[in-house]
Amino acid sequence: MALRELETIIKRLRAKDGCPWDQEQTHESLKGCMLEEAYEVVEAVNNHDDDNLVEELGDVLLQVVMHAAIAEEEDRFSMDDIINGISEKMIRRHPHVFGNENAKSADEALRNWEEIKSGEKGNPSLLEELQKIPKALPANIRAEKIQKKAARAGFEFEKTEDVIKKVYEELSELENTVKAGEESQILDKFGDVMFQVINLSRFLGLNAENTLTNATETFINRLGSVERLVNQRGLKLSEQTPEQLDLLWEKVKNHRHI
Repeated sequence: MALRELETIIKRLRAKDGCPWDQEQTHESLKGCMLEEAYEVVEAVNNHDDDNLVEELGDVLLQVVMHAAIAEEEDRFSMDDIINGISEKMIRRHPHVFGNENAKSADEALRNWEEIKSGEKGNPSLLEELQKIPKALPANIRAEKIQKKAARAGFEFEKTEDVIKKVYEELSELENTVKAGEESQILDKFGDVMFQVINLSRFLGLNAENTLTNATETFINRLGSVERLVNQRGLKLSEQTPEQLDLLWEKVKNHRHI
């Protein structure tokens, strides 16, 4: 079944005698669906599940075709416009493949891409570039993108140790703000800590979003182990004192038998 057949199916669903739910959808109502489907693709990749990946990529494609159908009904743009636009962009931004430029590494190819992109946008200022990074992105990802753009412009720490020092500096400021009871400043200070921790992950070559996801999964697994140990004693988690829970947590963390 080709892309055109999928387009036909979507148009049939949105027809007057089609599906009531599909008929009601708009670009705005589908925003959440697009985000959800994209994250499910990432989950399938993380799980190395090809069957699920095929399905989830199909769901993302469905969202693209649906948006195209809605726009075409309003005479704004079509699926052809989307395909032509991305095809032309790929050719234009890969002169080392489709033209006479050279790129001997992935870093060189990325630099070419960014230079061409900047030229297409009219060589915007750094501020304009930063402001164009979507606020709808997860905060960790947006912060990292902003840091990378700032670094390319020269606004960058020299070494990892400098970033670690900055993290401690921001933590100290947060601690002092909390101790002083300056409620209006705590939010900002906490944000500063988060921003520098993400900056540190970038210096260490880590993905902040992935590391936080992994840490959350570790927490879930360890807490589950603590709960099982408590249940084996015929007790409930809520009946344990903080000290008892801390002891169990450390033993689970260190894989020691109780």
